[in-house]
Amino acid sequence: MIYITSDWHFGHSKPFIYQPRGFSSVEEMNEEIIAKHNEIVKPEDDVYVLGDLMLGCNEVGLRCIKNLKGNIHVIRGNHDTNARMELYNNCYNIVEIAEGKFLNYKDYHFYLSHYPCLTDNCDEHSPLKRRMINLCGHKHTQNIFEDFDKGLIYHCEVDAHDCYPVSIEEIIKDIKEIII
Repeated sequence: MIYITSDWHFGHSKPFIYQPRGFSSVEEMNEEIIAKHNEIVKPEDDVYVLGDLMLGCNEVGLRCIKNLKGNIHVIRGNHDTNARMELYNNCYNIVEIAEGKFLNYKDYHFYLSHYPCLTDNCDEHSPLKRRMINLCGHKHTQNIFEDFDKGLIYHCEVDAHDCYPVSIEEIIKDIKEIII
């Protein structure tokens, strides 16, 4: 299975991050994200993280990342500095690090990025399998379709998915429901 997620912000001890997610502390948030991730992700699954894995104490962030199941593919976010990107190389479960990525799945075409990106070319009348779907994070929105008025953009941040990663099958289902 393929899962997509974004903006874990492990170790980010600012209330404006963890309180809107329903937590009273960053430690509580870290534990819940790990628990929900590991509840659905199997060791053989691929998980694409669309940036901002950790912020604050790198030691705490790395410990959280290393406790996650799955083969983790990292797409750089605005808080993923060069130093943090190097630290990700030390995580046994991180299998890829990229600036952005094209992903094809069952004839659907996705562009994975941290920031929302316009990826379709005013081709809203084309079949979904002929369009490019942007999967993104960054905005900490709870609305998966916040930028849908700008293009075929779907938000994958944990804020929009009750701190769970979202399966690519669920993403396709959600998009089909709104465009058909």
